[in-house]
Amino acid sequence: MRTLFLMFDSLNRSALGCYGSHLATPNFDRLARQAMIFDRHYIGSMPCMPARRDLHTGRLNFMHRSWGPLEPFDGSFPECLGRRGVYSHLVSDHYHYFEDGGATYHGRYTTWDFVRGQEADPWVAMVQPPLARLRERYHPAQLETERGGYRLQGSLNMDTLVEAADYPAVRCVDRALEFLESNAAADHWLLQVETFDPHEPFAAPAACRDGLETDYRGPTYNWPRYRRAGEETLEEAAELRANYAALVRLCDDQLGRLLDHFDAANRWDDTALVLTTDHGFLLGEHDWWGKNRMPFFNEIANIPLLVWHPELGSRAGTRCTALTQTSDLMPTFLELFGAEVPAETRGHSLLPLVRGAATTSREVALYGVFGGALNVTDGRHTYFRYPADMEAAPLFEYTLMPMHARSLFTVEELVAAELVRGFDFTRGVPLLRIPARADARRPPMQGGGFADCRDALYDLQTDPGQTRPITDPSVTTRLLDAAVDEMRRHDAPRELYTRFALDPP
Repeated sequence: MRTLFLMFDSLNRSALGCYGSHLATPNFDRLARQAMIFDRHYIGSMPCMPARRDLHTGRLNFMHRSWGPLEPFDGSFPECLGRRGVYSHLVSDHYHYFEDGGATYHGRYTTWDFVRGQEADPWVAMVQPPLARLRERYHPAQLETERGGYRLQGSLNMDTLVEAADYPAVRCVDRALEFLESNAAADHWLLQVETFDPHEPFAAPAACRDGLETDYRGPTYNWPRYRRAGEETLEEAAELRANYAALVRLCDDQLGRLLDHFDAANRWDDTALVLTTDHGFLLGEHDWWGKNRMPFFNEIANIPLLVWHPELGSRAGTRCTALTQTSDLMPTFLELFGAEVPAETRGHSLLPLVRGAATTSREVALYGVFGGALNVTDGRHTYFRYPADMEAAPLFEYTLMPMHARSLFTVEELVAAELVRGFDFTRGVPLLRIPARADARRPPMQGGGFADCRDALYDLQTDPGQTRPITDPSVTTRLLDAAVDEMRRHDAPRELYTRFALDPP
């Protein structure tokens, strides 16, 4: 067995033709005609690295810890495959793997290849950046100018993108094709090709903007802030959306290169292909830009998943309505290669669905971000449940790897840490229990005191856009009961039941 696993970061299903988009995505659609299309595939933990811990371990991360590395007791899928004799290779420009909070993921693969230059990757070294020129080139909303600034570094990186071949996503696919060609006769491998695109900043070659012109006439504006919509002009908002569409087009082009290889090498007969993302991104829908801060509407939570397997046969191009999550990919990869699934895994392999041996996978999908709301869906209804007080409710980090996204935990955070018993997935290992301070350097917190961060129930059948909350106590109770059962299955900390005013099992 051979497997190609493709990840595009922040890829909205609403941007793909196979999910109803008006944008032209011929290669995503080309794969969809060959693959099984999953219509009710959901995120688990938000954002980037929490989602990848779900992916690696087959468990939800967000109830125990915020953004951080894999833990010593975590069963990572490429490591499990390695024990089965399967070679795994990671090609990625996703620079969060190489920061403090992601530093233990890439080492689980047999080999890995890192392409530099995405977003604020600390790559271009410039002691005295040309601030005057950068202010002229980039919109003031996307450029701060302090030394070491996140967006300043991103601007310096973007300045290196001259030709299409310079773009990190293109270079990722170059490296992936090199692997496929040099290992053409080999068997028992998994290649993970993961590009940061179409994550912001939405930088794409000029040719990708053909046909996407707007009335905007200002400096480059391709990096929205995570905030309420309305602070931009209509022209600025249109420009941001056009730049996102251009970046999706670049991703589509790169997917086409890989599909061309599949056609030329006839890999459809012996290679599985899985394509997905970690989460979506709001481009002004529900009056929000970005992710993390706002309620996790389906533009963020309901994500694309396309799966090809040589055994798919007549089911190629069909749609699957079973409820699935990111954590289901880990046991899927293990089953593809006949590897044992660890006992602490809570995801469900997708292969019974692909092979037509099952029509359902799970009752509900539970998802969220550490310190935010509890979100649950059964595919028909979605319910958001917030704590009565986002900051006052009890919240602790449980970890042996006290690192935030770009920094270690501070001494002020760690002085209150205590060693406590582990959970059922830590294999007898105790953990640090660290009070989660409101001023910690975690990704932006969901909630933020905005008035719309409230409990809300939506009927996705009658209101797919989630614009009209409903009241139905019987549905709410049923979803909460199922959420509590999922919390129990994941051995959630006891204080979370208090935080969300739930009865512990």
